[in-house]
Amino acid sequence: MELGDFLGALAVIKASRAITFKPPKSAAIAAARGLELRKRFGRGGTPVGVARAVQLKNRRAVSLNTIGRMYSYFSRHAVDRLPGWNDPKRPSNGFIAWLLWGGDPGRVWATAIWKRFSRNA
Repeated sequence: MELGDFLGALAVIKASRAITFKPPKSAAIAAARGLELRKRFGRGGTPVGVARAVQLKNRRAVSLNTIGRMYSYFSRHAVDRLPGWNDPKRPSNGFIAWLLWGGDPGRVWATAIWKRFSRNA
């Protein structure tokens, strides 16, 4: 890689760190529901998922790097969507975790941004 190419790539990386996105209200509502279910049932999600839910619920700016992590989460966990996973009396751990990451609205939002701005999409 030549110095000019390297500097250009470095500028793109720095710029992408500066770009942030405000979560949509629908993702904030899903994240808040995930936090409520996790508290009620005492399970579902990881500390990282809980931190993401708090960020989304409060509609705090999300970096492109975080969008990439959300995109990866939803890509890996789409297989968790089994019949009955959202049973109101006994939601699955996967359903609660899915909500913590913004639920279906979060998936649609993060996927659209990732595909638009990422070179890896």
